[in-house]
Amino acid sequence: MGKKIKKEAEPPPKDVFDPLTIESKKAATVVLMLNSPEEEILAKACEAIYRFALKGEENKATLLELGAVEPLTKLLTHEDKIVRRNATMIFGILASNNDVKKLLRELDVMNSVIAQLAPEEEVVIHEFASLCLANMSAEYTSKVQIFEHGGLEPLIRLLSSPDPDVKKNSIECIYNLAQDFQCRATIQELNAIPSILELLKSEYPIIQLLALKTLGVITNDKESRAMLRDSQGMDLLIKILETKELNDLHIEALAVIANCLEDMDTMVLIQQTGGLKKLLAFAENSTIPDIQKNAAKAITKAAYDPENRKLFHEQEVEKCLIALLSSESDGTKIAASQAISAMCEHSGSKEFFNHQGIPQLIQLLKSDNEEVREAAALALANLTTCNPANAKFLSPDFIVSSYHHRKIN
Repeated sequence: MGKKIKKEAEPPPKDVFDPLTIESKKAATVVLMLNSPEEEILAKACEAIYRFALKGEENKATLLELGAVEPLTKLLTHEDKIVRRNATMIFGILASNNDVKKLLRELDVMNSVIAQLAPEEEVVIHEFASLCLANMSAEYTSKVQIFEHGGLEPLIRLLSSPDPDVKKNSIECIYNLAQDFQCRATIQELNAIPSILELLKSEYPIIQLLALKTLGVITNDKESRAMLRDSQGMDLLIKILETKELNDLHIEALAVIANCLEDMDTMVLIQQTGGLKKLLAFAENSTIPDIQKNAAKAITKAAYDPENRKLFHEQEVEKCLIALLSSESDGTKIAASQAISAMCEHSGSKEFFNHQGIPQLIQLLKSDNEEVREAAALALANLTTCNPANAKFLSPDFIVSSYHHRKIN
């Protein structure tokens, strides 16, 4: 056999550039790479910038100064999925910086960010696009842009995402948008309340809290209160109050209930299901002043309706309010006094307070807190108007002594 002759490797074509590996330690150099036509370089540059931005606010400001924001916005619509994903991740982090927010508004990138919420996109893109919107939505102009570009619908859809970060970012953004009346109307039209109520079952307290805060805003509107009632939302709210482990959510849950109790249909429903009795027992037995105060405020709001007053009286709300007058918190005393004032429109309540309540209110006239004295005085005025039996408790001698005490203080 003849000796094998080694075949020489063919030289590369003259018009092909030899591969070049670069290691850069300067952010400015990497920012320049964002204008590269090569997808691999773009992806790696974005990855490095993301890690740099994560390290703190100073780095975000540096990237802004280096002019990184504008080329990055173009990458949000890049045809390569990895480049698009990495750019979206950067904006999720950068958008917490106020100067970056301002520039993003000027560059009008909201449509590109909202497009990343499309169902076909991967979860990590949903996470950082929704984070970007949550950060942006803290300011009014950005809220308008998100709303006008149709951001609410995909955000509401993402409330059902399997990823808790996506849920958290989406409900936070919806909460910010819900401060605007027009957005609240759209939230109703998009039937968002069932999805928001579902978040109350989350294992993450921050998601539950944001859901309650959102419900607290949107239930200022009658239509939303009806939707919450029809979606069995009151049962979920009462269950939160009954769960001691969720005591950090009780104040927000009470705020939602307070709004809902303004509607007669909700009052009837909550009484029929035993929820009203549970609510009053919860208010009376709680040891947290803010919870007691908010419960009394909820009663006050609802008691302006005559039918609601009737239902409250049947549940002996007066006993709860008398107990709250003994609270050490001035805020609770004021709220309880105001609730008594509202309940005075019901003749049965006036008679009840004839035996209990008036002595406690008289004592509150001696309080060092002017607002406590005013609330107690108003309650007493309402209790004694056209009611001689109650008026006998206020003797002239006592009125003079109370007035003298206030003058001294």
